[in-house]
Amino acid sequence: MIPGTAPVGPAELLGAWEAGLALGAAEKSLLLHRAARPGAGTDELLSVPVGEREADLFALRRSLFGERMQVRVECGACGEAMEFELDAGALGARPTVGDKLLRVAEDDWAVEFRLPTVADLTAAGAAGTPADARRRLVTGCTVRALRGGEPVAPERLAALLPGRVERLIAEKAAEADPAAEVTLNVACPDCGEATPAELDITSYLWTELDSWARDLLLDVHLLATAYGWSEPDILALSPLRRRYYLELCTDG
Repeated sequence: MIPGTAPVGPAELLGAWEAGLALGAAEKSLLLHRAARPGAGTDELLSVPVGEREADLFALRRSLFGERMQVRVECGACGEAMEFELDAGALGARPTVGDKLLRVAEDDWAVEFRLPTVADLTAAGAAGTPADARRRLVTGCTVRALRGGEPVAPERLAALLPGRVERLIAEKAAEADPAAEVTLNVACPDCGEATPAELDITSYLWTELDSWARDLLLDVHLLATAYGWSEPDILALSPLRRRYYLELCTDG
């Protein structure tokens, strides 16, 4: 959700949940992003930098479920389950460069590039190996490349660009768009080893939305059975009033 806009209602969220049940991860991300930016078209959502989408999803998560996030990670060394709490408000920083181009110079190479968009990331994900995906992402976002002062044609860039320059480009992009990939480094309280764990906000938020939707449908079932109300009538109630009526049903 864009900061300052009203949160989507329970009926809209239930509709998004139902539509997303059979979708893959990329389609779920788009569905949730559409809920975060009501009225935005698909082309607009696909054209934003990856970190901006992630920031929107973190903002949506905060508006729906609050600031605190419970995270569970398994230690990579000893297998111990580690549970801890994160402040969602500290995550999801927006890109710092806007529409400006970034630049990397190494040896005889000079490369100007833009931040990867959601569409770039989706295309790169179909490239095969992680190395192929990274190369496709880097070359696809390159606006201008010079080698020894001479322009390099885009179709030749993938074959000629050295790995060290690719890594510098990836590092520069990560600095400018930190929310594009949130990685936690969690120290195990038992063995002391650190485990890196990527926090995938789409997966995390979808899991919460799925649990919320199933709980809400149970509430609808109980209240419809008790009072004969329709689903729209029940969803129109505030969470506080729904809970009160459910307590009355239990007391009865």
